[in-house]
Amino acid sequence: MNSNGQKPSRILRRHQVERRTGLSRSTIYARMANDAFPRPINLGGARAVGWLESEIEEWLQARANERQYEI
Repeated sequence: MNSNGQKPSRILRRHQVERRTGLSRSTIYARMANDAFPRPINLGGARAVGWLESEIEEWLQARANERQYEI
């Protein structure tokens, strides 16, 4: 737990995000360009990035919530 009592978020690499969301690499980056998907954080390497697991989970939950209102 961190200082505000919340469990720290894990970092997911792209392949983990792809598996978790079912989206392809190109779809993830296209949605990021349209501000429709969480942006990654730089992990310090030349091209090393990762996504906060909590943000991916929030994004997935928002998709599930949208589904509930589609009829």
